[in-house]
Amino acid sequence: MSIEAGKKSALLESAVSVADCGGDAEVEDCHPRRLAEELHMEYVDFHNLTIDRELLALFPTNALYRHGVLPVSAAGGVVRVAGSDPYASDWVDELSVLTGLHIEPVLAEQGQIEQRLKEMLGVGGATVGDLLASGDSENLPSDSSDEVDEDSQSSSVIKLVNELLTEAVATGASDVHIEPEEDGLIIRFRVDGMLRIQPMPAEIRRFRAAIVSRLKIMAKLNIAEKRLPQDGRIKLSIHGRDVDVRVSVIPMLHGEGVVMRLLDTSRAMLELDRVDMPAAQRSEWDRLIRKPHGMVLVTGPTGSGKTTTLYSSLASVRSASTKIVTIEDPVEYNLRGICQIQVRSQIGLTFASSLRSVLRHDPDVVLIGEIRDSETAISAVQASLTGHLVLSTLHTNDACGAVSRLVDMGIEPYLVASVLQGVLAQRLVRQLCMSCRVPVELEESQLPPDFAAGAGRTIYEASGCRKCHGAGFSGRTALFELLTVDANIRELFTRGASTGALLDYALSAGLQTLRQSGWQRVLEGVTTVDEVVRVCVDDVVRPAPTIEAD
Repeated sequence: MSIEAGKKSALLESAVSVADCGGDAEVEDCHPRRLAEELHMEYVDFHNLTIDRELLALFPTNALYRHGVLPVSAAGGVVRVAGSDPYASDWVDELSVLTGLHIEPVLAEQGQIEQRLKEMLGVGGATVGDLLASGDSENLPSDSSDEVDEDSQSSSVIKLVNELLTEAVATGASDVHIEPEEDGLIIRFRVDGMLRIQPMPAEIRRFRAAIVSRLKIMAKLNIAEKRLPQDGRIKLSIHGRDVDVRVSVIPMLHGEGVVMRLLDTSRAMLELDRVDMPAAQRSEWDRLIRKPHGMVLVTGPTGSGKTTTLYSSLASVRSASTKIVTIEDPVEYNLRGICQIQVRSQIGLTFASSLRSVLRHDPDVVLIGEIRDSETAISAVQASLTGHLVLSTLHTNDACGAVSRLVDMGIEPYLVASVLQGVLAQRLVRQLCMSCRVPVELEESQLPPDFAAGAGRTIYEASGCRKCHGAGFSGRTALFELLTVDANIRELFTRGASTGALLDYALSAGLQTLRQSGWQRVLEGVTTVDEVVRVCVDDVVRPAPTIEAD
C-alpha cells in the first residue's frame, strides 16, 4: 500500500486524542478507527470476535509475533490479516510468500492484537519458535538429568522466563504455578484469587527442565538438587516496578513443580483507608490497635489479605514515640521506621526464640507473622501480659474460632480472657468491573435464605468487557467480621464456653458475620451473590445464651 508523504503526515497530525473519544470503551481504539476511515480501510474490533485456529495454523508463529499481526478470517481465496500500522506493507509480502495465500490487510488496535496473540498462541510463542528453529531443544537436558545444564542460561531460555514473569505482573497475578505432567507442562496464573490456565505454546514442554533450572539460578537455589524441596527469592524490576518473587520448588512425579508468589512492592499502598473497612468496624479496629497492651488477632485462610491488613495497621500506629518490632516468615514488605526480623528456622531463629529476644529491646508493639505452635502462642501471651501490644494471625474460619484455637495450643482459658482484646476475621471476594456490571432483579427463590435484599432491590452481576478482559471482575475487596472482647465474652472464655456459645452471644451483641458483610457488599453493587457464597459458609443463627451472675 502506498500513500503520498504529505497525506501521511497530515493523517498523523490529525490523529484523534483521548479527549476527543466518545466514551471510555472507545479510548483504546479511536485512533486506528479514525485512520481506517481516512484511508478507506476496514477496521476490526477483536472484542467478541472468534478466530479460527485452523486458519491461524497456516501462518508461522515467528512472523506473526515479529510483525504484530493476526489473521482474522478467510473468504473467496483472500485472508484478512489485521495489523496496527497502515503504512507498513513489508509483512503483507512476507506472509504471502511464506503461506502462498493472498493477504488483505485490515486495521486493528495494537493492544488488542497483542492480547489475542497471547491468548491464541501463548506467552513466549516467538521465543519458543526461535528455540525450535535453532535446534536447541535437542540438546536440552531431560528432567531426570543430574547435571548442571548450560542451556538454562541461554539467551532464548532467559527471554522465555522473562516473558513469563512480565506477563504475570502485567495481568496482576499474585501467584504463578508451573506444573509438570507426563506429556506436557501446565502454567497457571492466580488472578483475583482464581486460578486460570495461561495459554502457552504446546512445544514449551520440551523446555520445562531449562525453565526450572533458570528459575533456580535466579532464586540462588541448588540447580543440581532435584530430590528435595527448595525455597528462594528473586528481586525483579519490570517496567519500573519493583517485584519481589518468592519461589518454592517441589519434586513431583513427572518433574519439579514451581510456585512463585509475586509481591509488587512498588504498588503496595499500605494504608488503612485502602483496606476499605466499613466505618463502624474501622472505628473499633482503630481503637483496638491503639491499646497499650493485650493481643489482637487477624484470622483467615492463606491469601485472605491478613498480612496487608496488619501492615496497614502498623503504618497507621507508627510514630517516633512508638517502638514497633515485627517477626515474620518471610518479610514481605519493607516498612520504614519499623524493626523487622526474618525467621530462619534452620538455624534456630524461630518465632518463639525471636520473640523472647525482642522483648529485651523494649518494644511497644510486636507483630508476630503467624502463631503456628504452642511455644509461639505461649510466648505471645506472656508478652501481652507484660505490657506489650501483640498483633498476629491465626488460621481459623471465623473470629470466635480463634479462642478455641488458642486453647487447643495449650493456653488456659483464663489467660485467653485476660489478654485477648479483639479478633478480625476476613475474606477476599472479587470486585465487579464497574464498566460492564449489569443490574438484575432476582426472585426470592433464587437467593440464599439468609440474604434479605428486599422487594424490588436491584443487585448486580458480572458481564465482561475489554477493560476486565472479559472476566466481569476487576480487583478484590475484603469482607470483615470483627469480634471485640467485652466483659461478658471474657466470662464465657473463663467458663470454657464452646465456639457456638461465643458466636451466639456475639450475634446478640451486634456482631456482623463475614456472610452478612458480604451481603452488604452485594447491595452496594461491589460484588455478586455467587462470590459471597463461594468464600463464606452459611451462618447458623441460634438464640442468644443467658449469662448468669456468679
